[in-house]
Amino acid sequence: MHPSKLPIPSAKTNEPEPPATLHGSAQAVAELPEAAPARAEEKSQPSRGRAFATFRKWLAKGGLAVLDYGLMSGSNFLLGILLARWLSPREYGAYALSFSFFILAGFLYQSLLLEPLSVFSGTLFRENIRGYLKTTLWIHWALSFVMCLALAISAAVTYFIGHSPVLAIALAGMTIATPFILAHGLARRSFYLKLMPGPAALGSVFYCVLVTGGVFLLFRLQRLSSFSAFGLMGFAALVTSVIMVFQLNAALEPATGRPSLRATSKKHWEYGRWALGTCVVGWIPNYFYIPLVSSFLGMAAAGELRALMNLAAPVLQTYAALSMLFLPYAARVQNQSGRKAAASLNRRLACLFVAGSVAYWAVLIPLKQPLFHFLYNGKYMESAYLIPLFALETTIWSASLGPAILLRAMESPRSLFMANAAASVVAVLAGIPATRYFGLKGVICSMIAANFLYVVVAFMLFGRKLATRQAGANLEELYADKP
Repeated sequence: MHPSKLPIPSAKTNEPEPPATLHGSAQAVAELPEAAPARAEEKSQPSRGRAFATFRKWLAKGGLAVLDYGLMSGSNFLLGILLARWLSPREYGAYALSFSFFILAGFLYQSLLLEPLSVFSGTLFRENIRGYLKTTLWIHWALSFVMCLALAISAAVTYFIGHSPVLAIALAGMTIATPFILAHGLARRSFYLKLMPGPAALGSVFYCVLVTGGVFLLFRLQRLSSFSAFGLMGFAALVTSVIMVFQLNAALEPATGRPSLRATSKKHWEYGRWALGTCVVGWIPNYFYIPLVSSFLGMAAAGELRALMNLAAPVLQTYAALSMLFLPYAARVQNQSGRKAAASLNRRLACLFVAGSVAYWAVLIPLKQPLFHFLYNGKYMESAYLIPLFALETTIWSASLGPAILLRAMESPRSLFMANAAASVVAVLAGIPATRYFGLKGVICSMIAANFLYVVVAFMLFGRKLATRQAGANLEELYADKP
């Protein structure tokens, strides 16, 4: 992708013109066929140079973004693998079930804070990101309090009424870790607002070291459990958040004002109310199955499903990194370059993500049996044959990322809500009987059907949205508290 191309001025010479003699005229005519290609070549060289420089810049930024998310996803992926190896299937199932609820909490946080932050920082607040971040920090603490309160109540209910101490302990650990993990996500996202993935990647290095070293230390001390695993994630997120705050303070330009908390919250809610519904219906086609499997097949089967899902984590987290990098850019493209540029970007992103998924699974599928044995120390081997089906599900879902990024950039979470709602209907109606009668194979087949419908609806809604464009918000309203 390239920024808006500027017209290249024509090359001009400062040499004086020769006298208009017959010989000079004849010579000029004779040399004319050679001079024109020379000028065209001179004109094309700066254009190629700028294109190559732009490509190098985006390649470097994309590489750092992938490194950032690779370190984050790699440490969490390794943590999940080691927990699957070292915990009992029942306790790992409790961790997997708790983690699915943590994903839901993360979706809520993303819809109300991170997603609007990425979009509005590229449009409304692009000249005052420091002031905007100061305001959104209050929104962060409000959301963290509500989520932690809900998780704490869930842990208490599970322990005293549900009589499941293993799950209650996992939920308690997640309650403690959640505000710090969310703050870590906010700090990392803040660097992407300025297209600066480098400092975020440095923070992820610290996170990776703390999580990887911490899990081995806990295992050696015989203190590893679902509770301590969540606690370790929270501690690592807290330390790296502090480091990134200092980096961010040095990188941002001075604030030109502080947007009103009331007006900013209202703007986030106007965007996020549809994204809030989207995150719930988006959670269903992908993570609804873990509690469903634990209900029908037991907690150990939920751990088995999570073991399969772990394999997709590297490619999914890489796509999350690229999506986070592309979202502010897509917001500017659709805002400044019009419908043709947005449609072209949509196609290129969809092809990029599908090609990446195909390449990833082409390497893993031939190694499915030895890979499962190596990762899980001989556990869950009976599920290895399902990897090709799971690869198909992931690849189909990858195609949706093009329209998903553009619809978010166009401030149309309502469209994503409708696409995810359609997929959720299929997930519930087909997933419940498929899980009950066909086990994990039925789960994956229903996931394939749900994500296929999601892709089709997302592309259709993106095409319709291109025909409607709304004017931007009044900036004065965002910097004044109104009674």
